[in-house]
Amino acid sequence: MLGDSTEVIIGLLLLIWGADRFVHGAAATARNLGVAPLMIGLTIVSFATSAPEILVSIVAAGRGDPDLAIGNAIGSNIANIGLVLGTVALFRPIELKSATLRREMPALLAVTLLTISLFLDSYIGRVDGVILLISLVIVVIWLVRLGIRSSATNPLQTDFEAEIPRGTSTRWALVWLVVGIVTLLFGAQLLVSGATSIAVRLGVSDIVIGITLVALATSLPELAVSLVSVFKGEYGIAIGNIVGSNIFNLLAVVGVAAVIQPAALPPSVLSLHLFVMIAFTLVLFAMTYEYDGRGMITRYEGFALLATFLAYDTYVVLQNVRIGS
Repeated sequence: MLGDSTEVIIGLLLLIWGADRFVHGAAATARNLGVAPLMIGLTIVSFATSAPEILVSIVAAGRGDPDLAIGNAIGSNIANIGLVLGTVALFRPIELKSATLRREMPALLAVTLLTISLFLDSYIGRVDGVILLISLVIVVIWLVRLGIRSSATNPLQTDFEAEIPRGTSTRWALVWLVVGIVTLLFGAQLLVSGATSIAVRLGVSDIVIGITLVALATSLPELAVSLVSVFKGEYGIAIGNIVGSNIFNLLAVVGVAAVIQPAALPPSVLSLHLFVMIAFTLVLFAMTYEYDGRGMITRYEGFALLATFLAYDTYVVLQNVRIGS
């Protein structure tokens, strides 16, 4: 167990560092090519912050463990809203000023409903994976058009302008891009290997390990980015990072896993985990469309999100410990 835990920890550290270098390289390369900061933030950065989940999905599905990949996607979306946004709002209320974010929220809700509709037959096949990946292309095109139409005075534009790296040559940006991808791949392999071994030793399913341990690990980069952003007053990045990441998690992570290794879904996915994921998504949707016009996720709401996430994860762990014993 000690060796498996060490693999998970080392894999996690590599994922965090690799994700940071990958985001840096991708964003700097795009800036040097003349891409607008808002478009970089809405597409490239959102995709890059989901890179740990995507690499874990590819490695897990390639090893014949699609449940781990699907559990990671579902668990990461729950953790991004409950753990990440809850923790960030608890430290500092999140102001919602960007109309772009309000347009992204219905997209997240639509993507969530699409994923659930494909899961209703308790099987995720290659056709389902292709549908999700085609939807990913459509969403990216829509985000690009949204970025082009958005005003230069959009607060989110200013936030991304401040955060996207300057002064990095294209050569070094490409170097960091490659280094980030390679590091992510090694980190994903170690994390999946260690997590799978822990699941076997504890007698729990891959889906549970994916929803709890792996999802928590791959959501830490989002937590770090969002905390740093909100303390800088860049509220748009703090929540935009989560919304974009959740969209990419469902479309890219589940889509890739399904294409590589189709799988039947455990009953608990439909009876519990998907229900919790859509509940968190609906709550976030309601919070970003408050009727009083304040446009803010308060500390009380952050506490409620975090407490609910901890209660859910605790329930899942205790239920499976009892079953495993």
